[in-house]
Amino acid sequence: MNPQYPVYIISKGRAYKPLTANALERMNVPFNIVIEPQEYDEYAQAVDPKKILVLPFSNLGQGSIPARNWVWEHAISRGAERHWILDDNIEKFARVNRNDASEVSSGTIFRISEDFVDRYTNIALAGFQYNFFTKYNYPMPAYILNTRIYSCILIKNDLPYRWRGKYNEDTDLSLRALKDGWSTVLFFAFIQFKAKTMTMKGGNTDELYAGDGRLKMAQSLQEQHPDVTKIHYRYGKWQHLVNYRPFKNNKLIRKPGIVIPNGVNEFGMKLVDKKEYGF
Repeated sequence: MNPQYPVYIISKGRAYKPLTANALERMNVPFNIVIEPQEYDEYAQAVDPKKILVLPFSNLGQGSIPARNWVWEHAISRGAERHWILDDNIEKFARVNRNDASEVSSGTIFRISEDFVDRYTNIALAGFQYNFFTKYNYPMPAYILNTRIYSCILIKNDLPYRWRGKYNEDTDLSLRALKDGWSTVLFFAFIQFKAKTMTMKGGNTDELYAGDGRLKMAQSLQEQHPDVTKIHYRYGKWQHLVNYRPFKNNKLIRKPGIVIPNGVNEFGMKLVDKKEYGF
């Protein structure tokens, strides 16, 4: 089973290792990878050229913001109500059940997430938790509400926003939506195995994060949202710390006529021994 909404990967400088594209290929998930024109030849050797979308600009020095907004408009032009936008450094996706993460071999987790989100009128953003933030030794909920959504995001296309700024665009978009009373859903049942920031060359590593980029990122978010953002130096680097408690009362609003069946719907998923299936 595959997602019903279009899936986009934004990528720059990573034709040498297109992790997310490779992961989606293994899962047989349809997608487009969005790149700048000067990199087409490199990417065409690593990714099916039919899946490449070329941006009408290059090297604007604004990080991924122009590409993200171009994708948003492209998704609207396709008549889609939502779209997925993924970073290019996600190695794989997994389902978490009984505190055990199992790599998935299809796009069913995307479709399940869409099915859940589409039950409600007021979910602005949804996405998957990072594997390195998943605590396998503790009870975990299937999802949590009203927090930041990073790197693998399902966006409601008719939101009155667009990506802005240069740093922390994921956090900024999440906060703007939450402040206006929208809800966000961060799934723990489904997770993404993403390379940590600055561990791969390409992307925003040189353009945004080099030198004092970490501090500039934190300062930028604090300027945008001083009411909920503080700056801390911990784990050997500057980081922003956001207080999401003010949004705890943003409740989900179910669409009229939606009936949620009792019981568990596995959407055809089953746990298998990967060796038996040649994975």
